[in-house]
This record gives sequence, C-alpha cells and structure tokens, in this order.
Amino acid sequence: MRSGSPRQGPEAVRIWLLGGFRVSVGARTVGDRQWRLRKAAALVKLLALASGHHMHREQVMNVLWPDLGRRAASNNLRGVIHAARRTLEPDPATSYLGLQGEQLALCPEARLWVDVEAFEETAAAARRSRDPAAYLAAIELYSGELLPDERYEEWAESRRQEERRLYLSLLLELAGLYEERAELGKAVETLRGMVAEEPTLEEAQTSLMRLYALSGRQEEAIAQYGRLSGILSTQLDAEPGAATRRLRDEILAGRLPPGHQAPTLPVETPGEITHNLPAPRSTFVGREREIVEVKKTLVMTRLLTLTGTGGSGKTRLAMEVARNLLGLYPDGVWLVELAPVSEGTLVPQVVSNALRVRELPDCPITDTLVGAVKPKQMLLL
Repeated sequence: MRSGSPRQGPEAVRIWLLGGFRVSVGARTVGDRQWRLRKAAALVKLLALASGHHMHREQVMNVLWPDLGRRAASNNLRGVIHAARRTLEPDPATSYLGLQGEQLALCPEARLWVDVEAFEETAAAARRSRDPAAYLAAIELYSGELLPDERYEEWAESRRQEERRLYLSLLLELAGLYEERAELGKAVETLRGMVAEEPTLEEAQTSLMRLYALSGRQEEAIAQYGRLSGILSTQLDAEPGAATRRLRDEILAGRLPPGHQAPTLPVETPGEITHNLPAPRSTFVGREREIVEVKKTLVMTRLLTLTGTGGSGKTRLAMEVARNLLGLYPDGVWLVELAPVSEGTLVPQVVSNALRVRELPDCPITDTLVGAVKPKQMLLL
C-alpha cells in the first residue's frame, strides 16, 4: 500500500476443498508454494470446515498435534497462525485469521465463500424445489472428493464421506425425478454414471436394472445384474441381496417390478409465475462447459458480468444458465431489458416494471424497489 492512500477493507476470500485445496484472496490466488508450513494450510482447511468457521484453540491443538504436550502444541500453534496470516495477507494491517479470546476465527471481518457450504446449500435448495435442473446445478458443484491431499487425516475423513454420500444421494434422487417425468433415458444415463463411480452401490445398480426393464431392455437389465454380481464377489466377497435377486427373477419372467408401472407424464397445474424469460427459439447446444462454469461462478458471487465481443452469444448464454437455475431461486428469475433505455434515471422504473413492483405514493421508486427486493431470493438478469 502506498503511503497516504486510503486503506481498503479486507478482500473476499474463497476456499475450495472439493477435488483439492485452493484459496484466493480477492483477485490473488494463493499458490501451493506460498504455504510456508503444511500445518498452516491444514489450519485454514480445518477452520473452513468448522461450523461458523471458528474453533477453540485447544481443539485445534488436539487435532493438529495430538501427541504433543499442551505447551509444545501451543508454541506450534502460534507459529502456524503467524505463517497462515503471512500467506493469506502479507499486509499485517489486515487479519484474515483472528483470535477472539480462546476462539480462532477465519475471516471474522471479511466475506468468506467455501465450496463445501455452497454445495450443501445448493443441494438443500434443489431438494426443496424438486427441479432436475436445480439438482444438476448442485451436482456440478461437487468437483471431487473432499481434500484428497489429507486422505489419512481423521479430521477430514468423516466429512469427506459425508459429502460423498450427499453427492451420491443427489444422483439417485435426480434419477428418480427423471423417472417421475417419464424421462427414462436421462434417468438411465444418470444411474450409469453413478455406478461407474460407485460400482458396489447396490441401490443404484438395482435401480438401473429396473429402469432397463421399464424401458423394454430386459437383456441389458440381466447383463447389469451379472456385472453387479461379479463386482460384489470380487471386491466385497458378497452376493446381491434378496431384493436384487427377486428383481432379476421378475425381469427374467417378463414382468415389470411390482409397483413400478411405466410412468406417465405428470399433470402440471398452474402455479405462480416465477420468471419472465422468453421461450427459446432454438435448441442451445455446444456450450455445456461455459454453462457449467457460469453456474459455478454465480454461486460464488452476488454480481456476475459476462464480457465478450458483440454477437458472441452472451445474452443467450446468460438466459440458458438462468433457465437451468429456476428451481434455486424461490422468488424467481427475472430478465430486465435495458437496451432500449436511453437515460440512466429510467432504470429503476424499468426494473420495477419487470419485477412487478408497484409504486407507492410519496415514496421514491428506488426506495420502493430496494424495499421490495431486499428480502427476496431472486436472480436478476
């Protein structure tokens, strides 16, 4: 910081734990080599996973140095805190690691985003909405197992298994939603990906067999049973359960599984309008990677700007992402067309019209708009 320049507040910190450990502070990425001490990185990981991002210093010492005495562990902790602070922010005037009494806190005064929390929150929103697109948005946030570089640390193992179970549950639930909507092809595709990752998960294998049968693909259903039987025998020295064997026998006999008739398209009932997006005029293909990246980035921030040359498809990409996320925003997704607006003073009125916010007498439209939007969970384009 140059002498005489005003001091700015702490920058936002983003921490990735799924699929590997990464940290960014504002626009600066903290490289692996910048962590002077391995335990300094472990401390940040520990606090990122902790409820409220704070832990008692004694608890931290017991986790990081379980075999050391209290004095030795306390000395080590002081050195690790200093190293972690220097790594997160070389400027000593800013502290992203605070000690409040006996509590160590991560980013007590700065905005903190952790991918695990984003994954869990998006998963919860998807389950509330029961929207397949919302499920996909949550699933895409699972970038891999939690902290693979801490594979043998007990403090990471239980949470690693918990996040993995959530991810697999979302896949299984998504397949069920597709089946309810008579989209058996998508349900099969989802389960095939799932059993490829977790071949010993019998529930997924059995669901895949049943869907093959419902789709009239009995031979593939029986072949799937054979693969499951071989996998269980080789890897677990076990055999398929009674329910799976019974399903095999029913398929061989040419019967659909009891209670599972070919699904019909659900009857849609009119509900509250939750968006004003125009209907797409053509199929949107070929930009799946960009859609995923935009959705992941949107989870990390409240304001996202897409840039590019005119005619490169920014608006179409934004609207396609918005359609995929309809189920995640209880108060809707709204498009505000600002291209025809020639004066900045007209923007609040245009936004109010798009959001159907009524003007109040003797109250500026901007104040009315802010009051109406503040408690909402919505996406504005």
